[in-house]
Amino acid sequence: MKVLVYSAKDFEIDHLKKMNNGKHKLKFVPETLNATTAVMAAGYDAICIFSNDDASLVVLEILWDLGVKYITLRSTGYNNVSVKSAKRIGLKVAYAPEYSPHAIAEHAVGLALALNRKLIQANVQVQQFNFLLDNLIGSEMFGKTVGIFGTGRIGSILVKIFHAFGCKVLATDIQRNQYLENHYEVEYVPLEVLCQQSDIISINTPLTYETHHIFKESLFSTMKNGALLINTARGGIVKTDDAIAALKSGNLGGYATDVYEHERGVFFKDNGKSGISDELLKELIGMSNVLLTPHQAFATKEALERIAETTIYNIDCWEEGRTCKNELGFQTITL
Repeated sequence: MKVLVYSAKDFEIDHLKKMNNGKHKLKFVPETLNATTAVMAAGYDAICIFSNDDASLVVLEILWDLGVKYITLRSTGYNNVSVKSAKRIGLKVAYAPEYSPHAIAEHAVGLALALNRKLIQANVQVQQFNFLLDNLIGSEMFGKTVGIFGTGRIGSILVKIFHAFGCKVLATDIQRNQYLENHYEVEYVPLEVLCQQSDIISINTPLTYETHHIFKESLFSTMKNGALLINTARGGIVKTDDAIAALKSGNLGGYATDVYEHERGVFFKDNGKSGISDELLKELIGMSNVLLTPHQAFATKEALERIAETTIYNIDCWEEGRTCKNELGFQTITL
């Protein structure tokens, strides 16, 4: 099968080539998929895309007219794909559901620790030979209340990690996980209650119509003063303007995020020479109580291998006419 791999990055190409082992004709291009670059897929049976590629209705229609029949994602989230439209048109879409929940969960904990103990600020200070502790006072995790918004694969791992720290764990999800309740003393509560009682809140839910901008002014105003918010899910779940206002007012003590709602076209690029024009992102980065990483939570050797393995598996299934277990219908994913 001829496959065009959009948004190909140097660190993942070798993994994909190794897993493919010459079975399919893969072409790697750095361009992201959008209405303009979709024409590059002419003559290809399938395309492979990443989370920042645009697979909206207009793009899907162009791809179908060009003869593309299959789309495989190198990500768990698929909010960038109009799945219903793809099914109606006739395009088959598959994703990478379980490449490494541990990678995401461990990054979330790292963000929480770094923000809480001011590790980035400490590193900057000592590089300037400043060894004062006045601005580096943090808090212990032990005894704190941690709220997990979404107890799927990633959220469940976070429950276990924070429980091991000696934290009380609250959770919000559509479905309760009885195993977590019985073995880790998790208490399921409404999101508003979770925000009112938690010292640290971790977002681990998909971006959907219901969760888009669910963290906004009305929710920030209910939080404990000084609470920390950790986001390794999707940027659009947090309304950035309101988060900045909450950080300034003190309703939110700190925000550590691996994602940003307007990251398309900015992340996964070196903008050092050209700079960025997004004033909101500039303001966010410039705040002392914000820690932002460039959508790197998934970036482990183990995760990249599993993504490549799943990607080739999806293509193999279509090539061989087999049922692909990762093909999307209308099921909801669980982070």
